[in-house]
Amino acid sequence: VYVKVFTNSPFLLCMDLARSQEEVIDPKYLWIGPDGKNLEGQMYVNLRETGKLMVMGFKESMSGAYTCTLSHKIIETTTQEEREVFEVYKFMVYAYREADHAYQVFVRFATKECELAANGQFFEELKKILNNIISDLMCHIIEPSCKCHSVKTPKQGLLHELFVSFQVNPFAPGWEDVCHQVPYDCEDVTNIKVQEARDRIGEFFSKQTYALKHEFQTVPTIHYVDNSFSVTHVDSCRPGFGKNDITHKNCASCCVVCDPGTYSPNSDVTCQICARPRVKEYGARSC
Repeated sequence: VYVKVFTNSPFLLCMDLARSQEEVIDPKYLWIGPDGKNLEGQMYVNLRETGKLMVMGFKESMSGAYTCTLSHKIIETTTQEEREVFEVYKFMVYAYREADHAYQVFVRFATKECELAANGQFFEELKKILNNIISDLMCHIIEPSCKCHSVKTPKQGLLHELFVSFQVNPFAPGWEDVCHQVPYDCEDVTNIKVQEARDRIGEFFSKQTYALKHEFQTVPTIHYVDNSFSVTHVDSCRPGFGKNDITHKNCASCCVVCDPGTYSPNSDVTCQICARPRVKEYGARSC
């Protein structure tokens, strides 16, 4: 069972599907949490008399095995003899977060020659323009790179092009302020904003094509290469969380809490294995 951080779990039922379709006499339910404690009377659970359990305000530390023991009576129809039976049900419950999204952008510009002094100035101006377009979204451009290459084409011979790449990232200084309405968990907010930033940048480059065709008498020395804009989706997880599509194939796109014996100190999408697994808790950020 996967529960988004700070939300309530679904109700866990202390019986299997077959048993739920049958008559159960004098049922009693004993729920034990991951820490080995009886969950009855705990403030963070909603435990119904029918044995259904909801864990409220789910945190990383609440992850683990939830075990329920169902005891009930079976009465023989002929002798009316009673006997008590016990059945045990175990649920593995994991905290998860939505992945943080970013976008890797690749774009090309034609230039007169690779040694042109204006190439560097152009790249600096381009970065300023792109950051201005998305600054109100608390997003920014990171890891910008610009390399000039000679490109031989079938029709035009040898051309010189600037290969530009950068990442559209949702964590510009002050990004926490956009989360003040959802103080605990704001992946949804940052993900919507970075998607909007990606769309604005895509629109900016599509306008370059229009401008080159309709607004310039002569083509500028450095100009956008038509249809060269491409964007790749990049996911990252918060520290203590990672992706694992083998262990957690039912939540493969989620950032699931790191298991005991593993940790994630940064925004990578992988929980690393501890060399000496002293870590007993879920969601470790170090060993």
